[in-house]
Amino acid sequence: GVVPVPDFRLKLLSDLYNSEKITPAVIEFVDIAGLVKGASKGEGLGNQFLANIREVDAIVHVVRCFDNENIVHVEGSVDPARDIETINLELILADIEHLERRLERTRKAAKADKKLLLDVDILEKLKTHLEEGKTARTFEGFGEDEDVDRVVNESDLLSAKKVIYAANMDEEGFTGNDTENERLKAVQAIADAEGAMVLPICAKLEEDIAGMDAEEKEMFLSELGLHESGLDRLIKVCYDLLGLMSYLTAGEQEVRAWTIEKGTKAPQAAGKIHTDFERGFIRAEVINYKDLIELGSLAAAREKGLVRSEGKEYVMQDGDVVLFRFNV
Repeated sequence: GVVPVPDFRLKLLSDLYNSEKITPAVIEFVDIAGLVKGASKGEGLGNQFLANIREVDAIVHVVRCFDNENIVHVEGSVDPARDIETINLELILADIEHLERRLERTRKAAKADKKLLLDVDILEKLKTHLEEGKTARTFEGFGEDEDVDRVVNESDLLSAKKVIYAANMDEEGFTGNDTENERLKAVQAIADAEGAMVLPICAKLEEDIAGMDAEEKEMFLSELGLHESGLDRLIKVCYDLLGLMSYLTAGEQEVRAWTIEKGTKAPQAAGKIHTDFERGFIRAEVINYKDLIELGSLAAAREKGLVRSEGKEYVMQDGDVVLFRFNV
């Protein structure tokens, strides 16, 4: 499913410009069936789903943290730590097989190119790490060492992907009536150890609000002491986890959010709209959306000197409202 990234700024800008259309940024979620033991060896629909996972940027792992005798668990009992270990192990086993092929190719290539001996060394250590039942994202140096990062990223490993554990709770646990939720604590402990994130959700509540209109939904969430739905929170967390942000374009025809990675420079951001914008980039006229809303128009912002003219080295900021000048 392709879902819009919640962004209150778009409505404010649309009201300011009286825009005909609002186009939010989007995130695509690929829903796959749960993996079972032996998936890496083709059990269930294992290999097919493992291939699907290889295409994604991050994994949202939904972990059951509630009892319900009417909902059967494939293992016969509810144990989130065991379930996480089962999934991680299948990903690790698939990674070992994948890595062995890469290691063989790299060893052969290293005979002709001695520079590749460093890659061979890192791959061998990584394989040992995986064989100890540890995920690639906990490999020493990953995220800190340039060579390790390059080798791990080029290896395209399932267990190296960033993870959000969505702890699926019942209504009582989710609304805070179950303060000593041992299952949630177990998920949190695993996440802390591997630098992952935990997001408590209640799939039953999400199902209840899915069919409501905006007003009903707001009232229902408010009664539960919540400001936004679990889906909205999940989208925001995914956006943040992937190091993404939005810049905005605004006018009478359309107000739109454009997704870029944090640290993107102006010409590359312009290229998101059209390759011609990047190729013929001259400058970007930039204003922070708060200043624009506060002053009520671009003309008023220009008078106050708040519209900046930025060049090719400008690093885009979240919430920049931009007009690109280009010439092709």
